Amino acid sequence: MKKLLLIIAIPVIAILGAIIALVTLVNPNQFKPLIVEQAKTQTGLDLVIDGDISWQFFPSVGFELGQTELRNPKGFEQLNMFKVDTVGIDVSVMPLFSQQLEIGNITLDGAAFALETLKDGTRNIDALTQAQTAQAETPTATDAPAAQTTESSEAPTAASAWTINLAGVTISNASVDVQDKQAGSFTKLYDVSLNLSEFAVEKWTKVAFSAKGENNQQKFSAQGDAEFKLAKGFKEYALRNINLDASMSDPATNIESAKIGLETFEFDKANALTYSVAGNAAGLDIDMKGSASLTVDKAISKVLMNQLVLDAKFEGDSLPQSPMKVDMASDLSFDLAKSHLSFVLEKLTANALQFDGKADVTLADIPKVRFALHSPDIDLDEFLGLQQSASEEKPSASAPESEQKPAKTSPKKPAQEVEPDLTALKTLDVKGNITIDKFKASNAKMQNVKASFSVNRGVAELTSFSSNLYQGSINATARLDARKSPASYTAKQQIKGVKVQPLLKDVASNDMLEGTGNINVDVKGSSLTPTGIKKNLVGTVAINFEDGAVNGINVAQLIRENYAKIKGEKVEATDEVQKTDFSAMKATLKLNKGNVSTKDLTMQSPLLRIRGNGSANYINETVDFTVSTSIVGSLEGQGGKDIDELKDVTIPINISGSWAEPKFKLVFDDVLKQKAEKEIDRGLKKLDEKLGDKIKDEKTKEAVNSLIKGLFN
Repeated sequence: MKKLLLIIAIPVIAILGAIIALVTLVNPNQFKPLIVEQAKTQTGLDLVIDGDISWQFFPSVGFELGQTELRNPKGFEQLNMFKVDTVGIDVSVMPLFSQQLEIGNITLDGAAFALETLKDGTRNIDALTQAQTAQAETPTATDAPAAQTTESSEAPTAASAWTINLAGVTISNASVDVQDKQAGSFTKLYDVSLNLSEFAVEKWTKVAFSAKGENNQQKFSAQGDAEFKLAKGFKEYALRNINLDASMSDPATNIESAKIGLETFEFDKANALTYSVAGNAAGLDIDMKGSASLTVDKAISKVLMNQLVLDAKFEGDSLPQSPMKVDMASDLSFDLAKSHLSFVLEKLTANALQFDGKADVTLADIPKVRFALHSPDIDLDEFLGLQQSASEEKPSASAPESEQKPAKTSPKKPAQEVEPDLTALKTLDVKGNITIDKFKASNAKMQNVKASFSVNRGVAELTSFSSNLYQGSINATARLDARKSPASYTAKQQIKGVKVQPLLKDVASNDMLEGTGNINVDVKGSSLTPTGIKKNLVGTVAINFEDGAVNGINVAQLIRENYAKIKGEKVEATDEVQKTDFSAMKATLKLNKGNVSTKDLTMQSPLLRIRGNGSANYINETVDFTVSTSIVGSLEGQGGKDIDELKDVTIPINISGSWAEPKFKLVFDDVLKQKAEKEIDRGLKKLDEKLGDKIKDEKTKEAVNSLIKGLFN
């Protein structure tokens, strides 16, 4: 028993003796001047250590410092760049007796960092790099003349004989304030912690970290863990089992979780990456996840993300379709040295829409974006929810009258129209091409759509647009200048060989006009509000229709019926089709701030020659138009009796009223006047034949003719 006690007592007495000798022979406060001196040399800043440096013996042998502060350079708002409540330093005991301070680990608890940038761009951390540069340029002590000695060299302190070696630093419960007065931003990180376990070269070491932060109204947090391994000489390292989970919230966004996972990470090797995001942003519920193969070169200059996959679902009232399922497969590469991003889109689907293509982005003050996009089929009406079934378009015939009539409500003041905010266009440099095999918008069907457009610092241009349209084609260009408000625009469009009737049926449910259409449009204007567009639109629209017809009106029948009424004859019932054929119709429409007018409307048919002039107001949607019709053929060929006395007489038809229900009216006052003048001319001709031999004087003949004509005026 005594032998056992002796065995136990000897090491205990040795440890106690070593501790007593350590405390007695080594005064830790003698390191304070050395630490302050080294801090000044290395940083150029003043280090302040409050209180004495004391020994600590648990959980390991070392020193403990009280509150320690590293002062900021002059001119900065905060007093300290760095401040810590307590500092724990683990040391090796035996080297202390040889005046060697070998620090195993420094523990900082409650550390606070303040990083500050002034309005002129000066940063407080610049003092650290400046001190290192100045130290490198300062001559060493051996280079200085022997005569130049300092007061400290004449009376060396105990601290100057010590040497210090530092192995590492561990920080817990830290905070970081980042204030940028030049950018007007402030970011605060708090509850920052970093924990390492069993750190050793060539061995896997686990690290866990966490932090919270605020930036204006944004709040965020991040936590994660990983394993890393350092090679000898610290020239190479590897990571594995990397997991990061972050969250962020502001008044409009709440990202509950944003996760990133890497099974391994090694340079110049493909590493399996997974990611997921869940939360709400801009009123949309977001649930997305995906994976990729990540490769980074050793110079950290090129990043590849091959086989990048996205599987996402979005829900919200602002979406044209909710929920919206989005799937994507692509490859991405980023050259950090050139700030260049290349993106190859193998497939992108958003519900029924499908795309493929590629894009290149060069990062700068204004990013440069170039792209080419293709889609096999886009039904914009279905995507935007604009299609209606027949039952939705019209109320059921069996529905009660009370259900078919809308309830009477008090009139509401129309909402004030506001110009759209296009300032974002000033920050873009985008140019690209879009190709669509089949496209439908506003129920108009197009094929082989090709468009090229660009947006450059506030100016958007449709440099070319072409498409097949109802057995014809369309070509267009346009330009929008948003550098000033309201924005201004120009547009030119050529439509060739388009079948008009099926187009009107699909777009406007109107089959009033048929034929082959050729239309040239050249317009310009300013303002993008609905009313502003109408009020400021100017330009011309040239129309040339061939081999067509105007449905809903039979001009020949209208002429017969009205002429029969004038003559007091019976109007015969007929089942004639309400249609007027024409071989050609041309017009040049002048658009002028809400009004469209023409003076050269012409239409030719086997029966008629039509000229028209007048105007329409497309703000009030009213028309006042007169069509002058001349009968050049036989009415018999139009399914009725011939009216020879109207041949070569011009008959004006007035079209007035609303666009929805126009009224057609024959102006027979002019017809009768023309008829009377025609009969007078015929009578005068006969009179000249009878009196020709008797009245030789031409002046007398003219006087007689004028007298007869005056009787009818």
